[in-house]
Amino acid sequence: MYKLLGRATSGNVQKVLFLLEELGVPYERLDYGRQYENTTTAEYLAMNPTAKVPTLVDGDVSIWESHAILRYVASREKAAALYPVDLAARSHVDRWMDWMLASLNPVFMAGFRDAKKPEAERGADTGKNLAAELKILDGQLARTPFIAGHELTLADMTLGPVVRRCVAMPFGLPAFPHVAAWLERMNARPAFVKATAAG
Repeated sequence: MYKLLGRATSGNVQKVLFLLEELGVPYERLDYGRQYENTTTAEYLAMNPTAKVPTLVDGDVSIWESHAILRYVASREKAAALYPVDLAARSHVDRWMDWMLASLNPVFMAGFRDAKKPEAERGADTGKNLAAELKILDGQLARTPFIAGHELTLADMTLGPVVRRCVAMPFGLPAFPHVAAWLERMNARPAFVKATAAG
């Protein structure tokens, strides 16, 4: 049985929960995070030197970084529909997973911080930068019902928990109809609903 160490409200933990629930494999999630004061212990740091969550424990193997965990579990469970064996198809999944980290995540984190501030103190470009990235995603979803094609993949699992938070941010974002329709498809999946239930 997999052990997933991380708080249920973490977007990075939710990505992994989405995959585990979708696959229907047994797992146990344990509360880890700064608020629990358990990610800087010697035991945790031996598994994950970043002191962040999530960490996945599979027997004697510990994996950190959410995207590495997703790839590991999908490969271990032979979930080729979610993470294709064909290298060209896999590259399409990988590039959207990497886009999330390199392009969307920085503006999401800026938005996450700014959304907590009074409106007058928010960065002038936060909403604009977020909208620019969501426009790229909306363009892709105008072509295919799922991010990397016509079926659910790790790309959707990577982006789902974060994008649902992005579109709810208080920056007066424009409408992204294809993103909205995709989120409806995500919300129709019990695995996604369970994974993101904590907020």
